[in-house]
Amino acid sequence: MEVDVDVKKFRYSGTQELVYTNKSPDTLKRVFYHLYFNAFQPNSEMDVRSRSIVDPDRRIGARIEKLNPDEVGYLHATSLVQDGKSLSFQEEETLLVVPLATPLAPGESTTLSMTFEGQVPVQIRRSGRNSKEGVALSMTQWYPKLAEYDHEGWHTNPYIGREFHGVWGGFDVKLSLDKRYVVGGTGYLQNPEEVGHGYAEKTKKVKGKKLTWHFVAPDIHDFAWAADPDYIHDVAEGPNGVALHFLYKNNPKIIDNWKRLQSDTAKLMSFFNSAIGPYPYKQYTVLQGGDGGMEYAMCTLITGERSYNSLYGVTSHELAHSWFQHVLAFNESKYAWMDEGFTVFLDALGEQGLNGNTEAFAPAYDDYRVLVEKGLEEPLTTHADRFDTNIAYRTASYDKGAVFLSQLAYIIGPAAVISSLQKFYTEFAFTHPTPNDFKRIAEKVSGIQLEWYLNDWTRTTKTIDYSIKSVKPMGEQTEIILERIGAMGMPVDLGVLYNDGKQAIHYIPLQMMFGQKPPLEGVSEWKVEKDWAWARPTYTLIIDAPYDKISQVRIDPTGLMADIDLSNNVFENTQRNNTTEE
Repeated sequence: MEVDVDVKKFRYSGTQELVYTNKSPDTLKRVFYHLYFNAFQPNSEMDVRSRSIVDPDRRIGARIEKLNPDEVGYLHATSLVQDGKSLSFQEEETLLVVPLATPLAPGESTTLSMTFEGQVPVQIRRSGRNSKEGVALSMTQWYPKLAEYDHEGWHTNPYIGREFHGVWGGFDVKLSLDKRYVVGGTGYLQNPEEVGHGYAEKTKKVKGKKLTWHFVAPDIHDFAWAADPDYIHDVAEGPNGVALHFLYKNNPKIIDNWKRLQSDTAKLMSFFNSAIGPYPYKQYTVLQGGDGGMEYAMCTLITGERSYNSLYGVTSHELAHSWFQHVLAFNESKYAWMDEGFTVFLDALGEQGLNGNTEAFAPAYDDYRVLVEKGLEEPLTTHADRFDTNIAYRTASYDKGAVFLSQLAYIIGPAAVISSLQKFYTEFAFTHPTPNDFKRIAEKVSGIQLEWYLNDWTRTTKTIDYSIKSVKPMGEQTEIILERIGAMGMPVDLGVLYNDGKQAIHYIPLQMMFGQKPPLEGVSEWKVEKDWAWARPTYTLIIDAPYDKISQVRIDPTGLMADIDLSNNVFENTQRNNTTEE
């Protein structure tokens, strides 16, 4: 693409030459493009949805409805040619419908040449101009983007403010704009000597009023950038020779935090590399911009006027998306819980590993339980745009999605989860994997059947609730009766704490698993019991220990199972014998 930007009117025009290869077994008779900026107009679907949902996103609310004509966003194709043949096309709000002049057969390629024009909307959601923090241009979802076609057909979701899906490809982009502006974002800058050393210190010898920034980016599915005349640009060294770029406003109140962030970002990338697999590109850019935090290929846009802990936390989350969205490119609209949930999981691993935060996963469990208690939960398979409430979307995608992995560690063991993620990353990088792809990897790694888990946790709102129904003496033995109250079955780790401080875990596999996880580390006694079939609501366990020697019985001592009622998970023996034998 070659794009010319008028920073005074916030308008731009450009050309796009796209070589598209049909890798499907189907002959394609038409194609679709996303025109995201058209959502930022009064009465658009995004506007109507954000005004009608019961808990509006406060960043949007009714702001789109109030935009003036020179403040709205738009993106229009002005001409389109296929291999030299002019095409007709129809704009349907945020989608462009294009019948092809020549159908595209399987395995064949065609060249689509477009001219387009756009207007950058007032900053409202992710994209836009003149953010609250004074960033001039946050250019995300800004160009005509070809829709994805796969075994499910075309993915033609209108832009209503949630998630994205894109086609893998290589990008070659030239951006021409006022020479006072500093630009950063996706891709490798090809002409740093033309725009200035380092490239924030621009040469004064440039003739004319504009500079052209030339970026190339291989193997990505999106391209984003931001620009401002007051950006400070720093470069730090990351692991494996990755250049870390930081572009932020020359605001004395934030400079110290952004300087401090640079070495911590390198540490985060190194940790994520070790946990999942190597970051595959040679640059990553953190840009002040947008309206919160949002990941893009090789970069992220985040708001910068934050406490350091907040700035670090958002950067950690968005950087983690580089693995769980921009290399493992899930269909975010359908599988937002994989996109966000896997990212939250990796982010929490970093909190544990780098910062010693032993409670890093607790907020996800807490938020999930609150949603269930409020009766607002919807299945994780709900399309991102179709959730009835914003809280249901966010809690499902971020929190319940993260619990999917942390709870999987309870089922197959922590080491198997990490091994599964690493194998998943290796085998499915630069594709569009599905939940079943990950499930199959985890089954192969662990030797445990997991269809029941994927089904009940992601495709239903069935809940987990186990209780200790009774604990009774039986001579020199003790009878424990467990009850499954919730509709979702799980294996049970039953911890028995004795008066002398010793602890035993009685591990009860779920029959549908057809396998067992390895013993937990640090447990003095681990005993595998007969498995528990899901349809049976109770389970009786006889242990070879006198009742009065038992101090406590607890379901799931690790706390990794997302049981919705923890009040019935612990039995405290008030009649125990507290004497200790010599």
